[in-house]
Amino acid sequence: MITPRAALLAGLLLATTGVHVLGAQGYRVRLDSRMQALSWRGVGTGTIPRDQAIPQSDGGFRTPDGFAALCGTTQCTYFTPGPELRAVPWVTQADLALWGMGIPGLSARANARYATDLGDGTTWPGTEPEFQLVEGYLEYAREGLTARAGRQFLTSRLGAYGLDGVRGTVRRAGLGLDVSAYVGWGLARGSVLPVTDPALNPLNDFQPRDRQIVAGAELGWIGTYAEGRVEYRREVDPAVDYFVSERAAASLAIRPLRGLTLVGGAEYDLAFGHLGSADASATWLSGRYSLSGGIRRYRPFFDLWTIWGAFSPVAYHAWHASGSLTPVSGVTVRVRGERFKFDDTETFTPGVAVEDRGWRFNSGVTWMPSPAIILDGGYQAEFGPGASSRGYDGRATWLASPQLSLSLHGTQFKRPLELRYNDAELVAYGMDAEYRPNPRWRFGIMTTRYDEQRERPDAGALDWDQFRVAARVTWLFGSNADRLPLPRAVRRGAGGSN
Repeated sequence: MITPRAALLAGLLLATTGVHVLGAQGYRVRLDSRMQALSWRGVGTGTIPRDQAIPQSDGGFRTPDGFAALCGTTQCTYFTPGPELRAVPWVTQADLALWGMGIPGLSARANARYATDLGDGTTWPGTEPEFQLVEGYLEYAREGLTARAGRQFLTSRLGAYGLDGVRGTVRRAGLGLDVSAYVGWGLARGSVLPVTDPALNPLNDFQPRDRQIVAGAELGWIGTYAEGRVEYRREVDPAVDYFVSERAAASLAIRPLRGLTLVGGAEYDLAFGHLGSADASATWLSGRYSLSGGIRRYRPFFDLWTIWGAFSPVAYHAWHASGSLTPVSGVTVRVRGERFKFDDTETFTPGVAVEDRGWRFNSGVTWMPSPAIILDGGYQAEFGPGASSRGYDGRATWLASPQLSLSLHGTQFKRPLELRYNDAELVAYGMDAEYRPNPRWRFGIMTTRYDEQRERPDAGALDWDQFRVAARVTWLFGSNADRLPLPRAVRRGAGGSN
């Protein structure tokens, strides 16, 4: 049986050793491997009959050994500290590019990911399935035309979306126009897996039986002082021939003055028949300062096959402003603030009052006392429905040489909760180093200590402290076709040979 790891290694071996057999004139492979070791406290659950629970003065219940309990008519459920869990996630990503394949303009691209957990059997998120093809397509590019076939990702106003199919783009440089169209089998949103993959089985009975068919088109225009784009995307479930989603979007950017940019856009959900997210902002860039402000509306988007749309989520509106200033060389001050408010949910809950608005604020300073030292510190605060937070963070970086950099970092974060039974305060600190002996190799290591306190008045105040160690190796190699030699005169001036 061929394992995913063996398939990945075999593919890389064929790509690097058999590339000239395939007739390719050039190739490039980038390998990035990361591993970390960590541990954390698990959570256990239990139940007791309701008549064994101890009523509290605040209307709640506790178990005889002091744990907060949620009681129904006949029994109560409670949570206890679980065993200490250990994980050693190891992720390796390979990016391959081939070109010069005998047909002018034809190239190939593949990006694959292998992830596994070498720990005590606990499944680390993102390690099922272990092997995942992120992208893999053939591309044909000529002046005014680009065509792709295979697994690819689309990034636009409607969000990042993956599909297995074909896409074509036609450009008219003289007019600043480009038109794109695509069709294929879609991937699950936020994943490189089809929505029917067993790894997404928490969807249970609501999981579609067949992959959706996705099709869409985009029209873009770029001018001297403005640019705009309109998009349309449709997904269909072939099993029932019904729409899964249907949306359209438009965006526009205008540059009326040097340094001033006006940007706006909106989305419309044709399947649900309502306006989606929208935003508008203005940004002014100068030599020593920048100013930005705007408004935005966010409304979550759900496919028709999910049950979440039945809950009628409402949008929130936000007003934000930000700015940065460089008063003297080497010092930059930045600040950003936002206020937001949710629309009326049109629901009534007697005896319960919940906030429907809030605010966010963050600020920071970056100081470079010398070209080899970078100091950065920040403050963040947020108040909103159900919770608030406040925290500080800082980082000091020393560029010891062009090949070596060392950093110390720390953060403090406190989060009082309104609708949960505990408050949390976190302090984290650590260091990381990166060594780049040459453009082909990069090595990194990072250590972080997390000290967390759970403030709750029962026996469930767990110790969540942990220590993490992570390492990273990146290797870039390929043919000489992608690296042009220095001119002979430059080589002579540097003491090189002819």
